[in-house]
Amino acid sequence: MRLFPKSFLPLLAVFASARGYTILVLVAAQYLSARYILAPQRSWVEHLTDFKLFFLVLASSFAIAGGYLINNFYDAEKDRINRPQQYLLQHLISTEKQLLYYSFFNGLCMLLAFLVSKKAFLFFFAYISGIWLYSHVLKKTFWASNVFAAFLAISPFFAISLYFNNLSTWVLYHASFLFLIILIRDLVKDLQNFRGDWVRKYNTVAIVFGVKITKSIVTVLIVFSSFPILQLLRSTDQLGWMYYYFAVCIPYLIGIVVLLWKAKDQKMYLWLHNLLKVLILAGVGSIILVRYSI
Repeated sequence: MRLFPKSFLPLLAVFASARGYTILVLVAAQYLSARYILAPQRSWVEHLTDFKLFFLVLASSFAIAGGYLINNFYDAEKDRINRPQQYLLQHLISTEKQLLYYSFFNGLCMLLAFLVSKKAFLFFFAYISGIWLYSHVLKKTFWASNVFAAFLAISPFFAISLYFNNLSTWVLYHASFLFLIILIRDLVKDLQNFRGDWVRKYNTVAIVFGVKITKSIVTVLIVFSSFPILQLLRSTDQLGWMYYYFAVCIPYLIGIVVLLWKAKDQKMYLWLHNLLKVLILAGVGSIILVRYSI
């Protein structure tokens, strides 16, 4: 008995290729950030009936979906080695159709951005161009790949921040923490994908500098991540119960460092990668705790 009808498999492949589950988390994170961090003076009704905000969130989703598709297109041979099962699912649709969906998603993104404002249109044009540049050129350049990828990951939140005209120091601390955690996760992913990157001659940090130096860089970045955490922990009135999330982050990240230096194989790096994903997901979920005062 088939788990899914055969006709449903191409749609499942598009969903997997565009990382639909990641996009759903992004949508939740953007709305939660808008409600509890960027514009807490507005009610849920005001946020949910704000069509320009809805268009921005939807434009971000389509841009990122397109980004994942073009990334899969360029990384096909590498993914065949590193993630064979995921590769088989994502390539149930042809590369030609992947490029067609990529163009379609980008077109929808630009249309929605134009309906918001000319500034939003220019922002997303630059964002889509940045995603293509990363996938086509920078991903094979060790000195720019990870930093640029992390910057692209947090850029949709800047679109929402600019919409609400809120780039306060407190918001920037949140953005800095998220940027560093995503950068750390990306470097751990390089360690996880070492074999495929080496075969396909990708110049990642792990390939160029080796495993030990990459682990040292990750350790230093985790130390750096403590600075925005400590700054945020000083803002108990603004953080509310989210204070406890950031308080737990410090021992959690220390545990990541210990496990990192013990890791020796792809399976262990996958565990670390997933632990960092859990930290990010927990951060998204804990945004709602900002509403409760300590």
